[in-house]
Amino acid sequence: MKKNCHLFLLLVLMLMGTPAWAAKIERPKLVVGLVVDQMRWDYLYYYYEDFVDGGLRRLVDEGFDCANTMINYVPTVTAIGHTSVYTGSTPALHGICGNDFYDHARKSWQYCCGDPTVESVGSTSKAGKMSPRNMLGNTIGDQLRLSNDFRSRVFGVALKDRAAILPAGHSANAAYWYDKSTGGFISSTYYMQELPKWVQDFNRKNAVSPDKDLKLMPEGVTATFKMAEAILENERLGQGDVTDMLCVSISSTDAIAHQYGTRGDLTKQAYRQLDRDLAHFLSVLDSKLGRGNYLLFLSADHGGAHNPNFMRDHKLPADGWNASGTVKAINERLAAKYGVERLAVGNYGDFIFLNHARLDSAGISLQEAKDEAIAVAMQNEKLLYVVDCAHAATAPVPQLIRERIVNGYNRMRSGDIYCLPRSQMFSWEFGKDYIGTTHSEWNPYDAHIPLTFFGWHIQHGETSVPTRIVDIAPTVCAMLHIQMPNSCIGDAIVPVVNQR
Repeated sequence: MKKNCHLFLLLVLMLMGTPAWAAKIERPKLVVGLVVDQMRWDYLYYYYEDFVDGGLRRLVDEGFDCANTMINYVPTVTAIGHTSVYTGSTPALHGICGNDFYDHARKSWQYCCGDPTVESVGSTSKAGKMSPRNMLGNTIGDQLRLSNDFRSRVFGVALKDRAAILPAGHSANAAYWYDKSTGGFISSTYYMQELPKWVQDFNRKNAVSPDKDLKLMPEGVTATFKMAEAILENERLGQGDVTDMLCVSISSTDAIAHQYGTRGDLTKQAYRQLDRDLAHFLSVLDSKLGRGNYLLFLSADHGGAHNPNFMRDHKLPADGWNASGTVKAINERLAAKYGVERLAVGNYGDFIFLNHARLDSAGISLQEAKDEAIAVAMQNEKLLYVVDCAHAATAPVPQLIRERIVNGYNRMRSGDIYCLPRSQMFSWEFGKDYIGTTHSEWNPYDAHIPLTFFGWHIQHGETSVPTRIVDIAPTVCAMLHIQMPNSCIGDAIVPVVNQR
């Protein structure tokens, strides 16, 4: 009897020494990140009546919606948005400061994914000379692979190279993007030396004529989902004993809206196509993995402004300011004062870059040159403020905007001054026939993005508590019980995580 009591006590002590969560860690078979390029938050409701039951409406009706999700940096553009979703960080830390940016260390403009050390795979063009090496932080997928000694498999796919490469991360098994010259999906030697046979077969079966610009067609949405399904099938994602990840970005919605605006007929067609293709994709996930066995989130890299002529037609204020003309005026002022030409190298949206190397060679104070540049830019009545980015934290502008400038400023890759235009103001002047749109501002039309979680351990609900684009990555990582990305500054969204 005494012996049995001792054994019982030993068993109790052993159980007490085992953390309660140790036997309860659950993870989904697959995580799917779906980022829709230039999807305004209100599109979920503007187009709701056009949606079929199994697509976007299913996410709205069954998912958990974070209805007040904002981008917390400027500029709001594609490369930064995709990077920030998956790193939980901002340009200040992850280093992707635009689709293009001037790198002061390399003394030249850089494309966000450009990499001269790699070659195209699946193409003889330069479209594959890409990699994630310019990204200074890692991603959800990188952390997922680290968590189990790289047994998880991570893939990225999009028509745009940057929308496939940056989300998938540094250690991804592969990223695939579209090359118009081949009419198919390609990659780079960063990931592989040759396209897998299944990709070659897929490209042969789904080849697009080079005279068609797939990015400007709703069919581009379908092509992306088809490739995503092919990755799912051929790489057997979600079929192993660890969680895999698939990063999907829909690029046609952005290209079409740039051309035809937020109210164009082709834009509407693109979102109807997105809805139907998503419905099919979800049915494939249900069939292969089982309902509730995968975690999916839907978001966007940025929103988009209504066309300024459309706004004017409805008596709403809208205009454009000549950013390149302001750069020219700055160069003229600096040349007249210092006798040195081209001390401003250009602008990226509202950011104006000075040439640090040229200023240094001429013995000109960077701060003095910035002050002169600010004085010139402030003469433009269409600008509300002009901010010295290095001192944005103390600038006399609203706190929310100060924070977004600070978060968007990387001292080696960002512009030196930030020009804050009036609301609904494009960074160029346009004609009366212009019907397209753009994005990059702090304003809600560019910064308010959709964010819906769906599937594994997600119950239907909604919160209007403020959330940010940088909160997506730590939320997913918290649900998976893995460390958040290494430059993450976001927070896990409690109402989502608590559904586990």
